[in-house]
Amino acid sequence: MTSKVFWLRCETKEFEHRSALTPSTAEQLINDGFTIYVERDQQRIFDDEEFEKVGCKLVPNSSWPSAPLDIPIIGLKELPPSNDPLPHTHIQFAHCYKGQAGWSSVLSRFQRGGGTLYDLEFLTDATGRRVAAFGFHAGFAGAAVGALALASQRQGQKLGLLKPYPNETAMVEHVRAALGGSGKGVRALVIGALGRCGRGAVDLFRKIGLDEDDILKWDMAETAKGGPFEELLGVDIFVNCIYLSSKIPHFLTKQQLEAAGAQRKLSVVVDVSCDTTNPFNPLPIYDVNTTFAEPTVPVDLSQGLPLSVVSIDHLPTLLPREASEQFSSDLLPSLKEFPQRETARVWTDAKKLFDSKVVEAIADLAGA
Repeated sequence: MTSKVFWLRCETKEFEHRSALTPSTAEQLINDGFTIYVERDQQRIFDDEEFEKVGCKLVPNSSWPSAPLDIPIIGLKELPPSNDPLPHTHIQFAHCYKGQAGWSSVLSRFQRGGGTLYDLEFLTDATGRRVAAFGFHAGFAGAAVGALALASQRQGQKLGLLKPYPNETAMVEHVRAALGGSGKGVRALVIGALGRCGRGAVDLFRKIGLDEDDILKWDMAETAKGGPFEELLGVDIFVNCIYLSSKIPHFLTKQQLEAAGAQRKLSVVVDVSCDTTNPFNPLPIYDVNTTFAEPTVPVDLSQGLPLSVVSIDHLPTLLPREASEQFSSDLLPSLKEFPQRETARVWTDAKKLFDSKVVEAIADLAGA
């Protein structure tokens, strides 16, 4: 068994306010015998003092590269771009296991440094279900941004800077106000409606006042016929919440949109799944990620209503405190097993996956 210790690094992605550990989950780990180092971070939704109060040891911002090599580094989003070797063990979302842009270069940093990646996206229980995910809050926030984008378009404007909300109630009230007091009359379609993410999107639409009949809930049964789907053209907002693992028929194409012309009602596409650089992206109508500063990107069409895409890859940070607490609480049982990672199944499976992906990465780079 290895020592009970984690190093919580700061997040460097712009507008990212979430945290892999919260003061409450850090306290539970400390009570279980762990030592928790926390990098000072003014961007994080939780104040440094909240961590210090429960017994965490505060360390300088972005100091993890100088941490002892036997201390696992835990964070959320990917590390800043670099070619430096990575000798530590990292627990994070790395976005490099599904052929995303630059995936092999990211993995080669671990191979060259002798480090290990335990990707949070691929920590699963015995049934194959992820042990922790931001899915619900991603769908909830994504649907909210979609509704705000629709409200802005109806006023002939483009949606501007997004800022985090203190809680879910504040978000719902703001979206309802933007739509004139209620979302009644708006029609939305959610693909992946039975999953965590889809349930979040449906919940938001209900809370802002959409009629139940105006929330079309699609999942595997409805998409089994294969796209493109003409039904998407008849709603105001389409929210994509699927988990993409292999090539599937496109849901929507530019040719389809052009052919619909003035008959198209669809005004906003929210790609919560955000497989922008994935070669299997089922929405080949855009090719860039949007941001909190620029939440939408227009689709270049020759006729019909304006159509914009929301493709923000960290939507849950619009509700940073609630999303962090939920995610970290779900992850906690697995974190408590980390000192036994040589035998604990959730970690041994993740290590096997990492090892196989490194082999693929080296082969990819050799053939480049």
